[in-house]
Amino acid sequence: MVELKTDASIDAMHAAGRVVGRALTAVRQAARVGVSLLELDEIAREVLREAGASSPFLGYRPSFAPTPFPAVICASVNDAIVHGIPTRYRLRDGDLLSVDCGAELDGWAGDSAVSFVVGRPRPADLRLVDTAERALAAGIEAAVPGNRIGDIAHAVGSVCRTAGYGIPQGFGGHGVGRRMHEDPEVPNEGRPERGLPLRPGMVLAIEPMLIASGRDHYYEADDGWTLRTTDGSRAAHAEHTVAVTESGPRVLTAREAL
Repeated sequence: MVELKTDASIDAMHAAGRVVGRALTAVRQAARVGVSLLELDEIAREVLREAGASSPFLGYRPSFAPTPFPAVICASVNDAIVHGIPTRYRLRDGDLLSVDCGAELDGWAGDSAVSFVVGRPRPADLRLVDTAERALAAGIEAAVPGNRIGDIAHAVGSVCRTAGYGIPQGFGGHGVGRRMHEDPEVPNEGRPERGLPLRPGMVLAIEPMLIASGRDHYYEADDGWTLRTTDGSRAAHAEHTVAVTESGPRVLTAREAL
């Protein structure tokens, strides 16, 4: 069931989303060559603590997971698409890092992700990250009353496919509210004018995931969480929590400019 949020609820979700934005900004600023993924996770934990927020990631265990998730961020490096578990791995020059983070504040959740290159970037990685952001922007633009879920999916998928990138099938966005994952599902590829109608008060996580090689295939790593590209190509992930309103899409997890 899809819950329509009131204006007051959306404002409360914006407060949670601002915490997520601060955490991602802090992690990105700290992500340097030689810094470990566990150190980045601790930075995000501190932002949540200071805000009086909790993590919807920490201890999360969906049906597919062999163990509860042990961190407050997902940190996916290079060929990892999503759900990377922070480890002692220390970032290297040219690593492509995707960071996903959530926060729960006063009973409401926010969820967002960003990808970037550590150190000296490869031009191909910059194009991949830029396309992920453009796909996210296209999906957000389509999140208006009168459109349907398929319009968001088509907008995201069109940007990704036109650029020649793959899309991992079966993974995409979702509703957000009292819990991090709610109805409806928001695919990253689909047909326009199909699916659930978008109504004011719907709050959605829109999250393109791109595979550089153009192939869609992935596998689950031994940790039971991380999804990796089967051909070793790099991946990028971008995400915002977005409210559908009468006046247009409202991004609830905007980050501070670096």
